[in-house]
Amino acid sequence: MDYRQTLEYLFGMLPMFQRVGAAAFKKDLSNTIRLCKALDYPHLKFPSVHVAGTNGKGSSSHTLASILQAAGYKTGLYTSPHLKDFTERIRINGACIPQPEVVAWVEQHRGLIEEIKPSFFELTVGMAFDWFAREQVDIAIIETGMGGRLDSTNVIHPLVSLITRIGLDHVAFLGDTLPLIAREKAGIIKPQVPVVISQRQPAVEGVFLETARQQNAPLVFAEEHYHAHWQPSGLLHITQQDSPWLAAQPTDLKAHYYAANLPGVLAVIDQLNQLNYVIPKEAVAEGIASVCQKTGLKGRWQVLDQHPLTVADVSHNPDGMEHLMLQVANTPHQQLHIVLGMVADKDVSNTLSALPKGAFYYFCQADIPRALAAAALAEKAQEYQLKGVVVAEVNEALALARRKAAADDMILVTGSTFVVADLENL
Repeated sequence: MDYRQTLEYLFGMLPMFQRVGAAAFKKDLSNTIRLCKALDYPHLKFPSVHVAGTNGKGSSSHTLASILQAAGYKTGLYTSPHLKDFTERIRINGACIPQPEVVAWVEQHRGLIEEIKPSFFELTVGMAFDWFAREQVDIAIIETGMGGRLDSTNVIHPLVSLITRIGLDHVAFLGDTLPLIAREKAGIIKPQVPVVISQRQPAVEGVFLETARQQNAPLVFAEEHYHAHWQPSGLLHITQQDSPWLAAQPTDLKAHYYAANLPGVLAVIDQLNQLNYVIPKEAVAEGIASVCQKTGLKGRWQVLDQHPLTVADVSHNPDGMEHLMLQVANTPHQQLHIVLGMVADKDVSNTLSALPKGAFYYFCQADIPRALAAAALAEKAQEYQLKGVVVAEVNEALALARRKAAADDMILVTGSTFVVADLENL
């Protein structure tokens, strides 16, 4: 098989959550454990940092990888979902796993795949762990998928765990309250393994304190040690326990919600330094400055054009959308045009309620079975006084927005990772 045929084989045989939703959700770790056993326990052959959370886990994972690369460590990075190509999920020092490596791995383990019948996510986790072990990475940053406790990545025993901000997302699978969701995310907390909590949230911090106590795991609330905020100049101001540290820090990751994630990242770096990693402040500064460049991160306030200002952002739940709209409100523009698509199993109502009524909308849908039909989204949006037109195909919707927008207007493409993924020339 060539690479295209290999992906068709995997897509056809294995249920893939990002495409079909609930049918691909597994409620235990048995398949991952069987895969790892057959692969000779690759997840035990490299050190790791485990990252869970609702919002911020992707940018936090990429930033940790970028900093470790800058410090000279051979760094694995496992994230999901991908935007353009499957290989984006598995990287070493920012380079995607080679396509021939994917083909060879699937060919070699085809019998095992057909015996165990893992989900697409379970298989990808096994492939990533195996590649990281064979390539002998110095450390790997492992981002969970949906939850934590039952996530396929939760077979690792990390050096440090990081839990980012908790919000309402995947409520059908994780629970419909913040404490219930936090309990699932807290499932990555391991006995005696330090855990960093990026942000204090009164509704959920008790869950983390109790889980850490049960596991005898040292717990750090990052906000007690670090603070980061944006300066009018577009640089970050970072303080460490009220002392200036990086007072004018550049970064190529321009999403304003990124500042809230940095305390957790920096607290994890502190933990690694205590474990005999050598990560100087110069490497931290370099890593933050070039997150997107070093790791290939896309879709976080990614500027596609200037006149009109055109931005793509993968925010897709109520908490993420509220933070995104704060940045939109603080960005100079005249009329706001929003190319919007969502998936059917998300919290559509509360996400729509976070969107501005004064914008003009182009309702579209990503090219996946989970996508909410553009016409259905437009109908639902009317309940929140959001007005616009239905243009189902994402790129056609963006093209229409560009024709209608004036040079000093703003176009935002958002609502779903998969809408952003469908953009051409991303």
